[in-house]
Amino acid sequence: MSDPTRLESRDAPPADRRSPAGQGAPARKWSVLLAVGIGTFMSALDGSIVNAVLPAVREALGTTVAGIEWVVSIYLLVVSGVLLGFGRLGDLRGHRGVYLAGLGGFVVTSALCGLAPSAPWLVAARALQALAAAMLFANSPAILTLAFPPSERGRALGLQSTMTYLGLSAGPPLGGLLAAHLGWRAIFFVNVPIGLVGLALGRAVVPHDEPHGDVPRFDLLGAGAFFVGLFGLLLALDQGHDWGWRSPVTLGLAGASLAVLATFVAIERRRPHPMLDLSLFQARAFTGSAFSAVASYVGEYAVLFLVPFYLVQARGLPVQHAGAMLSALPLMMLVAAPVAGELSDRLGPRRFTVAGMAVLTAGLLLLSRNGPGTPTWRIAGALAVAGLGLGLFIAPNNSRLLGAAPPHRRGIASGVLAAARNVGMVLGVGLAGAVYTTVLARTGQRGVAEGVSAGLVAAAGVTALATVTSWLEAG
Repeated sequence: MSDPTRLESRDAPPADRRSPAGQGAPARKWSVLLAVGIGTFMSALDGSIVNAVLPAVREALGTTVAGIEWVVSIYLLVVSGVLLGFGRLGDLRGHRGVYLAGLGGFVVTSALCGLAPSAPWLVAARALQALAAAMLFANSPAILTLAFPPSERGRALGLQSTMTYLGLSAGPPLGGLLAAHLGWRAIFFVNVPIGLVGLALGRAVVPHDEPHGDVPRFDLLGAGAFFVGLFGLLLALDQGHDWGWRSPVTLGLAGASLAVLATFVAIERRRPHPMLDLSLFQARAFTGSAFSAVASYVGEYAVLFLVPFYLVQARGLPVQHAGAMLSALPLMMLVAAPVAGELSDRLGPRRFTVAGMAVLTAGLLLLSRNGPGTPTWRIAGALAVAGLGLGLFIAPNNSRLLGAAPPHRRGIASGVLAAARNVGMVLGVGLAGAVYTTVLARTGQRGVAEGVSAGLVAAAGVTALATVTSWLEAG
Protein backbone atom coordinates (compact mmCIF):
# COMPACT_ATOMS: atom_id res chain seq x y z
CA MET A 1 0.00 0.00 0.00
CA SER A 2 1.17 3.53 -0.71
CA ASP A 3 3.20 5.50 1.75
CA PRO A 4 1.01 8.52 2.58
CA THR A 5 4.01 10.80 2.73
CA ARG A 6 4.67 10.06 -0.92
CA LEU A 7 1.19 10.82 -2.19
CA GLU A 8 1.43 13.38 -4.93
CA SER A 9 -0.95 14.85 -7.50
CA ARG A 10 -0.73 16.94 -10.60
CA ASP A 11 -1.31 20.15 -8.72
CA ALA A 12 1.07 19.39 -5.84
CA PRO A 13 2.72 22.68 -4.89
CA PRO A 14 6.45 23.24 -4.74
CA ALA A 15 8.05 23.50 -1.31
CA ASP A 16 7.71 27.29 -1.21
CA ARG A 17 4.16 27.48 -2.50
CA ARG A 18 2.71 28.61 0.84
CA SER A 19 4.06 31.49 2.84
CA PRO A 20 6.45 30.68 5.71
CA ALA A 21 3.90 32.03 8.19
CA GLY A 22 1.68 29.18 7.20
CA GLN A 23 3.97 26.76 9.00
CA GLY A 24 3.01 28.26 12.36
CA ALA A 25 5.46 30.10 14.61
CA PRO A 26 5.93 28.28 17.95
CA ALA A 27 5.22 31.43 19.97
CA ARG A 28 1.81 31.80 18.29
CA LYS A 29 0.60 28.22 18.15
CA TRP A 30 -1.29 28.42 21.46
CA SER A 31 -2.98 31.65 20.37
CA VAL A 32 -4.03 29.89 17.15
CA LEU A 33 -5.42 26.99 19.20
CA LEU A 34 -7.39 29.43 21.37
CA ALA A 35 -8.80 31.22 18.31
CA VAL A 36 -9.83 27.98 16.61
CA GLY A 37 -11.09 26.63 19.95
CA ILE A 38 -13.51 29.55 20.30
CA GLY A 39 -15.00 28.77 16.91
CA THR A 40 -15.16 25.07 17.77
CA PHE A 41 -16.88 25.80 21.09
CA MET A 42 -19.40 28.11 19.45
CA SER A 43 -20.40 25.64 16.74
CA ALA A 44 -20.71 22.75 19.22
CA LEU A 45 -22.71 24.94 21.60
CA ASP A 46 -25.05 25.92 18.77
CA GLY A 47 -25.80 22.32 17.84
CA SER A 48 -26.57 21.15 21.37
CA ILE A 49 -28.39 24.30 22.47
CA VAL A 50 -30.79 24.24 19.51
CA ASN A 51 -31.72 20.59 20.04
CA ALA A 52 -32.44 21.27 23.71
CA VAL A 53 -35.09 23.94 23.11
CA LEU A 54 -36.79 22.75 19.92
CA PRO A 55 -40.13 22.17 21.71
CA ALA A 56 -40.16 25.81 22.88
CA VAL A 57 -39.28 27.03 19.37
CA ARG A 58 -42.06 24.90 17.86
CA GLU A 59 -44.63 26.31 20.25
CA ALA A 60 -43.50 29.93 19.74
CA LEU A 61 -43.58 29.69 15.94
CA GLY A 62 -46.78 27.65 15.85
CA THR A 63 -45.51 24.84 13.64
CA THR A 64 -45.72 21.07 13.69
CA VAL A 65 -43.21 18.58 15.08
CA ALA A 66 -42.35 17.51 11.52
CA GLY A 67 -41.86 21.14 10.54
CA ILE A 68 -39.57 22.01 13.44
CA GLU A 69 -37.43 18.90 12.83
CA TRP A 70 -36.23 20.58 9.63
CA VAL A 71 -34.46 23.19 11.77
CA VAL A 72 -32.03 20.40 12.71
CA SER A 73 -32.21 18.28 9.55
CA ILE A 74 -31.49 21.04 7.01
CA TYR A 75 -28.41 22.11 8.97
CA LEU A 76 -26.97 18.60 9.03
CA LEU A 77 -27.76 17.89 5.38
CA VAL A 78 -26.27 21.11 4.02
CA VAL A 79 -23.15 20.88 6.19
CA SER A 80 -22.52 17.32 5.03
CA GLY A 81 -22.89 18.19 1.36
CA VAL A 82 -20.46 21.12 1.23
CA LEU A 83 -17.71 20.05 3.66
CA LEU A 84 -15.43 18.56 1.02
CA GLY A 85 -15.87 21.58 -1.22
CA PHE A 86 -14.86 24.07 1.45
CA GLY A 87 -11.94 21.87 2.48
CA ARG A 88 -10.68 21.85 -1.09
CA LEU A 89 -11.26 25.59 -1.36
CA GLY A 90 -9.04 26.05 1.70
CA ASP A 91 -6.29 24.04 0.01
CA LEU A 92 -6.53 26.24 -3.07
CA ARG A 93 -7.12 29.70 -1.57
CA GLY A 94 -5.79 29.43 1.97
CA HIS A 95 -7.41 27.93 5.06
CA ARG A 96 -7.25 31.19 7.02
CA GLY A 97 -9.43 33.13 4.59
CA VAL A 98 -12.08 30.43 4.27
CA TYR A 99 -12.17 29.84 8.04
CA LEU A 100 -12.54 33.52 8.91
CA ALA A 101 -15.23 33.97 6.25
CA GLY A 102 -17.10 31.08 7.81
CA LEU A 103 -16.75 32.54 11.30
CA GLY A 104 -18.09 35.90 10.16
CA GLY A 105 -20.88 34.21 8.25
CA PHE A 106 -21.82 32.18 11.31
CA VAL A 107 -22.24 35.36 13.34
CA VAL A 108 -24.47 36.97 10.71
CA THR A 109 -26.61 33.89 10.09
CA SER A 110 -27.01 33.26 13.82
CA ALA A 111 -28.52 36.74 14.08
CA LEU A 112 -30.81 35.91 11.14
CA CYS A 113 -31.96 32.77 12.97
CA GLY A 114 -32.69 34.82 16.09
CA LEU A 115 -34.75 37.29 14.06
CA ALA A 116 -36.81 34.57 12.31
CA PRO A 117 -40.54 35.52 12.26
CA SER A 118 -41.65 32.07 11.08
CA ALA A 119 -40.54 28.44 10.84
CA PRO A 120 -39.75 28.59 7.07
CA TRP A 121 -37.55 31.66 7.72
CA LEU A 122 -35.74 29.81 10.49
CA VAL A 123 -35.17 26.75 8.30
CA ALA A 124 -33.77 28.94 5.49
CA ALA A 125 -31.51 30.80 7.92
CA ARG A 126 -30.27 27.48 9.32
CA ALA A 127 -29.36 26.37 5.79
CA LEU A 128 -27.23 29.51 5.40
CA GLN A 129 -25.76 28.97 8.86
CA ALA A 130 -24.78 25.47 7.77
CA LEU A 131 -22.74 26.87 4.86
CA ALA A 132 -20.78 29.02 7.30
CA ALA A 133 -20.36 26.15 9.74
CA ALA A 134 -18.94 23.93 6.99
CA MET A 135 -16.22 26.52 6.35
CA LEU A 136 -15.23 26.23 10.01
CA PHE A 137 -15.41 22.44 10.25
CA ALA A 138 -13.49 21.82 7.03
CA ASN A 139 -10.59 24.16 7.78
CA SER A 140 -9.99 24.32 11.54
CA PRO A 141 -8.09 20.97 11.76
CA ALA A 142 -5.95 22.00 8.79
CA ILE A 143 -5.09 25.31 10.49
CA LEU A 144 -4.03 23.47 13.64
CA THR A 145 -1.84 21.01 11.73
CA LEU A 146 -0.09 23.97 10.09
CA ALA A 147 0.40 25.74 13.43
CA PHE A 148 1.66 22.72 15.42
CA PRO A 149 4.55 20.38 14.59
CA PRO A 150 3.66 16.72 13.90
CA SER A 151 4.97 15.75 17.35
CA GLU A 152 2.23 17.87 18.97
CA ARG A 153 -0.61 17.30 16.51
CA GLY A 154 -2.51 14.84 18.72
CA ARG A 155 -2.24 17.19 21.70
CA ALA A 156 -3.65 20.10 19.69
CA LEU A 157 -6.50 18.06 18.25
CA GLY A 158 -7.26 16.63 21.69
CA LEU A 159 -7.55 20.11 23.15
CA GLN A 160 -9.77 21.14 20.25
CA SER A 161 -11.96 18.13 21.05
CA THR A 162 -12.15 19.41 24.62
CA MET A 163 -13.68 22.64 23.32
CA THR A 164 -16.19 20.57 21.36
CA TYR A 165 -17.27 18.62 24.44
CA LEU A 166 -17.44 21.81 26.51
CA GLY A 167 -19.86 23.23 23.97
CA LEU A 168 -21.90 20.02 23.85
CA SER A 169 -22.06 19.84 27.67
CA ALA A 170 -22.91 23.52 28.17
CA GLY A 171 -25.60 23.65 25.47
CA PRO A 172 -28.61 21.96 27.13
CA PRO A 173 -28.43 23.74 30.54
CA LEU A 174 -27.55 27.10 28.95
CA GLY A 175 -30.31 26.70 26.38
CA GLY A 176 -32.89 26.04 29.08
CA LEU A 177 -31.69 29.03 31.09
CA LEU A 178 -31.71 31.44 28.14
CA ALA A 179 -35.07 30.23 26.84
CA ALA A 180 -36.66 30.53 30.29
CA HIS A 181 -35.43 34.05 31.03
CA LEU A 182 -34.79 35.71 27.64
CA GLY A 183 -36.84 33.67 25.16
CA TRP A 184 -35.81 31.12 22.54
CA ARG A 185 -34.24 33.75 20.24
CA ALA A 186 -31.44 34.22 22.76
CA ILE A 187 -30.07 30.76 21.94
CA PHE A 188 -29.02 32.11 18.53
CA PHE A 189 -28.03 35.60 19.61
CA VAL A 190 -25.55 34.14 22.12
CA ASN A 191 -23.38 33.14 19.15
CA VAL A 192 -22.88 36.77 18.14
CA PRO A 193 -20.55 37.95 20.95
CA ILE A 194 -18.72 34.61 21.06
CA GLY A 195 -18.21 34.67 17.30
CA LEU A 196 -17.04 38.28 17.24
CA VAL A 197 -14.38 37.51 19.87
CA GLY A 198 -13.24 34.48 17.87
CA LEU A 199 -13.19 36.52 14.66
CA ALA A 200 -11.10 39.31 16.16
CA LEU A 201 -8.62 36.87 17.67
CA GLY A 202 -8.49 34.77 14.51
CA ARG A 203 -7.71 37.78 12.32
CA ALA A 204 -4.89 38.70 14.70
CA VAL A 205 -3.18 35.33 15.23
CA VAL A 206 -4.12 32.76 12.55
CA PRO A 207 -1.19 32.81 10.09
CA HIS A 208 -1.65 33.62 6.43
CA ASP A 209 -1.29 30.57 4.20
CA GLU A 210 -2.30 31.84 0.78
CA PRO A 211 -0.66 29.80 -1.99
CA HIS A 212 1.84 31.42 -4.33
CA GLY A 213 1.95 31.07 -8.10
CA ASP A 214 -0.73 29.59 -10.33
CA VAL A 215 -3.70 28.11 -8.49
CA PRO A 216 -5.80 25.35 -10.14
CA ARG A 217 -9.44 26.10 -10.80
CA PHE A 218 -11.98 24.86 -8.30
CA ASP A 219 -13.80 21.71 -9.46
CA LEU A 220 -17.32 23.14 -9.44
CA LEU A 221 -18.88 20.21 -11.33
CA GLY A 222 -17.44 17.68 -8.89
CA ALA A 223 -18.51 19.75 -5.90
CA GLY A 224 -22.05 20.00 -7.26
CA ALA A 225 -22.32 16.28 -7.95
CA PHE A 226 -21.06 15.43 -4.47
CA PHE A 227 -23.51 17.83 -2.82
CA VAL A 228 -26.52 16.51 -4.74
CA GLY A 229 -25.58 12.86 -4.22
CA LEU A 230 -24.74 13.05 -0.52
CA PHE A 231 -27.63 15.41 0.29
CA GLY A 232 -30.10 13.02 -1.33
CA LEU A 233 -28.65 9.92 0.33
CA LEU A 234 -28.60 11.46 3.79
CA LEU A 235 -32.12 12.82 3.27
CA ALA A 236 -33.35 9.30 2.49
CA LEU A 237 -31.61 7.95 5.61
CA ASP A 238 -32.87 10.82 7.76
CA GLN A 239 -36.50 10.58 6.64
CA GLY A 240 -36.72 6.85 5.97
CA HIS A 241 -38.40 6.13 9.32
CA ASP A 242 -41.23 8.54 8.39
CA TRP A 243 -41.52 7.67 4.70
CA GLY A 244 -41.03 3.95 5.25
CA TRP A 245 -37.74 2.19 4.56
CA ARG A 246 -39.24 0.20 1.70
CA SER A 247 -41.35 3.00 0.24
CA PRO A 248 -40.78 3.99 -3.41
CA VAL A 249 -39.77 7.49 -2.31
CA THR A 250 -37.05 6.29 0.05
CA LEU A 251 -35.69 3.60 -2.26
CA GLY A 252 -35.92 5.81 -5.33
CA LEU A 253 -34.15 8.73 -3.68
CA ALA A 254 -31.43 6.48 -2.24
CA GLY A 255 -30.88 4.75 -5.59
CA ALA A 256 -30.73 8.01 -7.54
CA SER A 257 -28.34 9.53 -4.99
CA LEU A 258 -25.99 6.55 -5.18
CA ALA A 259 -26.01 6.90 -8.98
CA VAL A 260 -25.05 10.58 -8.65
CA LEU A 261 -22.24 9.70 -6.21
CA ALA A 262 -20.96 7.09 -8.68
CA THR A 263 -20.99 9.82 -11.34
CA PHE A 264 -19.04 12.05 -8.94
CA VAL A 265 -16.31 9.39 -8.64
CA ALA A 266 -16.16 9.10 -12.45
CA ILE A 267 -15.86 12.88 -12.76
CA GLU A 268 -13.05 13.04 -10.20
CA ARG A 269 -11.08 10.30 -11.96
CA ARG A 270 -11.04 12.37 -15.15
CA ARG A 271 -10.34 15.80 -13.67
CA PRO A 272 -6.77 17.11 -13.84
CA HIS A 273 -7.38 18.96 -10.55
CA PRO A 274 -10.26 17.15 -8.80
CA MET A 275 -12.11 18.40 -5.74
CA LEU A 276 -11.45 15.07 -4.00
CA ASP A 277 -8.07 13.53 -4.75
CA LEU A 278 -8.99 9.85 -4.77
CA SER A 279 -5.32 8.89 -4.43
CA LEU A 280 -5.64 9.83 -0.76
CA PHE A 281 -7.58 6.59 -0.26
CA GLN A 282 -4.64 4.57 -1.53
CA ALA A 283 -3.07 5.20 1.89
CA ARG A 284 -4.34 2.47 4.22
CA ALA A 285 -4.04 4.73 7.26
CA PHE A 286 -6.23 7.39 5.63
CA THR A 287 -8.96 4.99 4.47
CA GLY A 288 -8.97 3.05 7.74
CA SER A 289 -9.15 6.21 9.83
CA ALA A 290 -12.03 7.56 7.75
CA PHE A 291 -14.00 4.31 8.13
CA SER A 292 -13.28 4.19 11.86
CA ALA A 293 -14.44 7.80 12.25
CA VAL A 294 -17.78 6.94 10.63
CA ALA A 295 -18.14 3.91 12.91
CA SER A 296 -17.39 5.92 16.07
CA TYR A 297 -20.15 8.42 15.30
CA VAL A 298 -22.56 5.59 14.45
CA GLY A 299 -21.99 4.33 17.99
CA GLU A 300 -22.19 7.75 19.64
CA TYR A 301 -25.40 8.86 17.94
CA ALA A 302 -27.08 5.49 18.40
CA VAL A 303 -26.60 6.10 22.14
CA LEU A 304 -27.80 9.70 22.01
CA PHE A 305 -30.87 8.70 19.98
CA LEU A 306 -31.92 5.50 21.78
CA VAL A 307 -31.01 5.89 25.45
CA PRO A 308 -33.45 8.80 26.06
CA PHE A 309 -36.31 6.50 24.94
CA TYR A 310 -35.19 3.94 27.49
CA LEU A 311 -34.76 6.44 30.32
CA VAL A 312 -37.99 8.38 29.75
CA GLN A 313 -40.42 5.82 28.32
CA ALA A 314 -39.19 2.52 29.77
CA ARG A 315 -37.98 3.83 33.12
CA GLY A 316 -40.29 6.83 33.54
CA LEU A 317 -37.55 9.29 34.49
CA PRO A 318 -38.23 13.04 34.15
CA VAL A 319 -36.65 14.57 31.06
CA GLN A 320 -34.27 16.72 33.11
CA HIS A 321 -33.04 13.67 35.03
CA ALA A 322 -32.51 11.77 31.80
CA GLY A 323 -30.54 14.69 30.37
CA ALA A 324 -28.35 14.87 33.46
CA MET A 325 -27.62 11.15 33.23
CA LEU A 326 -26.74 11.41 29.53
CA SER A 327 -24.14 14.06 30.38
CA ALA A 328 -21.92 11.24 31.69
CA LEU A 329 -20.95 10.48 28.09
CA PRO A 330 -19.66 13.94 26.98
CA LEU A 331 -18.12 14.61 30.40
CA MET A 332 -16.00 11.46 30.16
CA MET A 333 -15.04 12.42 26.60
CA LEU A 334 -14.05 15.84 27.93
CA VAL A 335 -11.65 14.24 30.42
CA ALA A 336 -10.19 11.55 28.16
CA ALA A 337 -9.71 13.38 24.85
CA PRO A 338 -6.84 15.75 25.74
CA VAL A 339 -4.99 13.02 27.64
CA ALA A 340 -5.33 10.56 24.76
CA GLY A 341 -4.30 13.21 22.25
CA GLU A 342 -1.12 14.08 24.13
CA LEU A 343 -0.16 10.46 24.82
CA SER A 344 -0.73 9.53 21.19
CA ASP A 345 1.96 12.04 20.21
CA ARG A 346 4.45 10.08 22.34
CA LEU A 347 3.27 6.52 21.80
CA GLY A 348 1.63 6.69 18.39
CA PRO A 349 -2.10 6.89 17.60
CA ARG A 350 -2.77 3.29 16.57
CA ARG A 351 -3.03 1.70 20.00
CA PHE A 352 -5.42 4.44 21.14
CA THR A 353 -7.71 4.07 18.13
CA VAL A 354 -7.93 0.29 18.65
CA ALA A 355 -8.43 0.58 22.43
CA GLY A 356 -10.93 3.42 22.09
CA MET A 357 -13.09 1.55 19.59
CA ALA A 358 -12.97 -1.60 21.75
CA VAL A 359 -14.03 0.34 24.86
CA LEU A 360 -16.83 2.06 22.92
CA THR A 361 -18.07 -1.37 21.79
CA ALA A 362 -18.02 -2.57 25.41
CA GLY A 363 -20.00 0.51 26.49
CA LEU A 364 -22.64 -0.11 23.82
CA LEU A 365 -23.02 -3.74 24.90
CA LEU A 366 -23.27 -2.73 28.57
CA LEU A 367 -26.01 -0.24 27.69
CA SER A 368 -27.84 -2.89 25.68
CA ARG A 369 -28.20 -5.01 28.86
CA ASN A 370 -30.20 -2.38 30.72
CA GLY A 371 -33.62 -3.59 31.82
CA PRO A 372 -36.59 -2.22 33.79
CA GLY A 373 -34.80 -2.63 37.12
CA THR A 374 -31.22 -1.70 36.24
CA PRO A 375 -29.75 0.64 38.92
CA THR A 376 -29.20 4.17 37.65
CA TRP A 377 -25.53 4.06 38.68
CA ARG A 378 -24.98 1.18 36.27
CA ILE A 379 -26.65 3.11 33.46
CA ALA A 380 -24.46 6.16 34.13
CA GLY A 381 -21.42 3.88 34.38
CA ALA A 382 -22.14 2.31 30.99
CA LEU A 383 -22.56 5.77 29.45
CA ALA A 384 -19.22 6.76 30.98
CA VAL A 385 -17.56 3.67 29.46
CA ALA A 386 -18.87 4.63 26.02
CA GLY A 387 -17.66 8.20 26.57
CA LEU A 388 -14.23 6.94 27.61
CA GLY A 389 -13.96 4.92 24.41
CA LEU A 390 -14.87 7.93 22.28
CA GLY A 391 -12.46 10.15 24.21
CA LEU A 392 -9.60 7.69 23.70
CA PHE A 393 -10.39 7.32 20.01
CA ILE A 394 -11.28 10.63 18.42
CA ALA A 395 -8.17 12.85 18.75
CA PRO A 396 -5.63 10.09 17.91
CA ASN A 397 -7.73 8.98 14.94
CA ASN A 398 -8.07 12.55 13.68
CA SER A 399 -4.32 13.00 14.04
CA ARG A 400 -3.66 9.81 12.13
CA LEU A 401 -5.99 10.72 9.26
CA LEU A 402 -4.57 14.23 8.89
CA GLY A 403 -1.02 12.93 9.16
CA ALA A 404 -1.70 10.50 6.30
CA ALA A 405 -2.46 13.40 3.93
CA PRO A 406 0.28 15.52 2.33
CA PRO A 407 0.37 19.19 3.42
CA HIS A 408 -1.29 20.48 0.25
CA ARG A 409 -4.23 18.12 0.89
CA ARG A 410 -4.83 18.93 4.57
CA GLY A 411 -7.97 20.93 3.78
CA ILE A 412 -9.65 18.15 1.83
CA ALA A 413 -8.51 15.68 4.53
CA SER A 414 -10.21 17.90 7.13
CA GLY A 415 -13.30 17.90 4.92
CA VAL A 416 -13.27 14.09 4.72
CA LEU A 417 -12.96 13.94 8.50
CA ALA A 418 -15.88 16.30 9.04
CA ALA A 419 -17.97 14.52 6.39
CA ALA A 420 -17.27 11.19 8.13
CA ARG A 421 -18.65 12.68 11.33
CA ASN A 422 -21.88 13.83 9.71
CA VAL A 423 -22.38 10.64 7.72
CA GLY A 424 -21.79 8.61 10.90
CA MET A 425 -24.33 10.73 12.78
CA VAL A 426 -27.03 10.15 10.18
CA LEU A 427 -26.18 6.45 9.79
CA GLY A 428 -26.20 6.00 13.57
CA VAL A 429 -29.65 7.53 13.98
CA GLY A 430 -30.93 5.78 10.84
CA LEU A 431 -29.66 2.34 11.89
CA ALA A 432 -30.81 2.73 15.49
CA GLY A 433 -34.18 4.11 14.44
CA ALA A 434 -34.78 1.34 11.90
CA VAL A 435 -34.03 -1.43 14.41
CA TYR A 436 -35.98 0.28 17.20
CA THR A 437 -39.12 0.89 15.13
CA THR A 438 -38.99 -2.67 13.74
CA VAL A 439 -39.06 -4.09 17.27
CA LEU A 440 -41.85 -1.71 18.35
CA ALA A 441 -43.93 -2.72 15.33
CA ARG A 442 -43.86 -6.28 16.70
CA THR A 443 -44.13 -5.62 20.45
CA GLY A 444 -45.84 -2.25 20.85
CA GLN A 445 -44.83 0.23 23.55
CA ARG A 446 -44.12 -2.58 26.01
CA GLY A 447 -41.06 -3.38 23.92
CA VAL A 448 -39.26 -0.04 24.28
CA ALA A 449 -36.41 -1.51 26.34
CA GLU A 450 -36.12 -4.44 23.93
CA GLY A 451 -36.02 -2.12 20.91
CA VAL A 452 -33.37 0.09 22.49
CA SER A 453 -31.29 -2.96 23.33
CA ALA A 454 -31.52 -4.32 19.78
CA GLY A 455 -30.54 -0.96 18.28
CA LEU A 456 -27.51 -0.66 20.56
CA VAL A 457 -26.38 -4.20 19.70
CA ALA A 458 -26.60 -3.33 15.99
CA ALA A 459 -24.43 -0.23 16.58
CA ALA A 460 -21.99 -2.35 18.60
CA GLY A 461 -21.66 -4.63 15.59
CA VAL A 462 -20.46 -1.66 13.51
CA THR A 463 -17.95 -0.51 16.13
CA ALA A 464 -16.73 -4.09 16.71
CA LEU A 465 -15.99 -4.38 12.98
CA ALA A 466 -14.06 -1.11 13.16
CA THR A 467 -12.14 -2.45 16.17
CA VAL A 468 -11.07 -5.52 14.20
CA THR A 469 -10.09 -3.56 11.10
CA SER A 470 -8.12 -1.07 13.20
CA TRP A 471 -6.31 -3.91 14.98
CA LEU A 472 -5.49 -5.70 11.71
CA GLU A 473 -4.26 -2.43 10.25
CA ALA A 474 -2.13 -1.80 13.33
CA GLY A 475 -0.65 -5.23 13.07
